[in-house]
Amino acid sequence: MLIGLTGTPGTGKTSVSKLLEKCRGWKVVYLNDLIKEEHLYSEVDEERDSVIADMELIRERLAGILGGEKGQHAEKAKVNGEEKENITIIESHLAHYITDIVIVLRAYPPELKKRLEKRGYSEEKINENAEAESIDLILAEAFEWCKKVFEVNTTGRTVEETSEDVEKIIDYILAGKEEELQEYIPGSLDWIDSVP
Repeated sequence: MLIGLTGTPGTGKTSVSKLLEKCRGWKVVYLNDLIKEEHLYSEVDEERDSVIADMELIRERLAGILGGEKGQHAEKAKVNGEEKENITIIESHLAHYITDIVIVLRAYPPELKKRLEKRGYSEEKINENAEAESIDLILAEAFEWCKKVFEVNTTGRTVEETSEDVEKIIDYILAGKEEELQEYIPGSLDWIDSVP
């Protein structure tokens, strides 16, 4: 099963993915790293200190990575002697362009600003990301591109707490219990009043 873990930079995608990879043994494709390492971009935006991803190249490369795995592994894998579903998480603020099922991590924009300041982001980049979070940009894009969208608020929460929510969503999807995931249905977070 392929799951997208997306959200504005600073919402906790990488930290959560690393914990799930370690604790659950789920494969994670760190898409932003892959894009940079394998030059899966069309140009470099020096002014914004970023690259412009080439989505066609990315899809082709992921098809190769994921297609190879399907040939090597059965539907279920053995982890610690137990049969487990093969889960691959695509971690990136672009993951919702790749997957049909996506979990959007969210953070209250003033807290997001603090997280990005700690990373050393420029003031312009911090404000751009906080505004994107305020207007639900990635969530709105996820609805356009994905069949199933879930939302997790990371504000004031630890990586472990957020990871538990992501695990619960994935486990319930696997168990066919999506109707029990009402608390993660998007729409409860409204941060438009925090637009800088």
